[in-house]
Amino acid sequence: MRKVTAAVLASLLWPMSAMAANLSLTLTTSDSNAPVAGAVVYLDRVDEVAPISAEIYQKDREFHPKILILPVGSQVEFPNRDNTQHHVYSFSPAKSFNIELYAGKPPVPVLFDQPGIVELGCNIHDHMQAFIVISETTAIGQTDVSGRVTLPVTAAEPVTLKIWHPRLPDNTRPIIRTWDKGSDRSLSIDLVPEPETGDSMNLLQRRFQEL
Repeated sequence: MRKVTAAVLASLLWPMSAMAANLSLTLTTSDSNAPVAGAVVYLDRVDEVAPISAEIYQKDREFHPKILILPVGSQVEFPNRDNTQHHVYSFSPAKSFNIELYAGKPPVPVLFDQPGIVELGCNIHDHMQAFIVISETTAIGQTDVSGRVTLPVTAAEPVTLKIWHPRLPDNTRPIIRTWDKGSDRSLSIDLVPEPETGDSMNLLQRRFQEL
């Protein structure tokens, strides 16, 4: 009887162990092979996701965080913790909205009910920028400082990846890569150069020197 019970348990557990797997990969730049940190990597797959409530606040005339990952159907609040007013907006196809000049916290959160990439800006402070990645899958993550990310996958499914980074040549949408299970566990992507820090101030300084 014990042998039968053990066999039954084994038959029940085997499919789970065969299906469960982790895909770990490293993302690098195509030109210099440098690790890409902060990239969002996810499976091109539709899961049953649970919406959440989150916030992107403004402090010191910056958005925090600058990249937010959300399950589709989630809501976001945009509290202003600066001592100046902000005007938060987006023209992105996945979500277009406009919170006109305000202080404190808007009374109603914004619903993100379509998958895609949403770019945020402030109509008063042009340098302010943030992104929201809205996904339909639970298999999503962000690369660490070494460019590494691990996603839960099933052994049987074809692995098509979506990869997004704010410095993609077209950062309005993710790029698509097919994962070859027989290949090396690294992928490379093209990125545009990092923008110069304080460029607006440098422009002002150059104008001042030209006077």
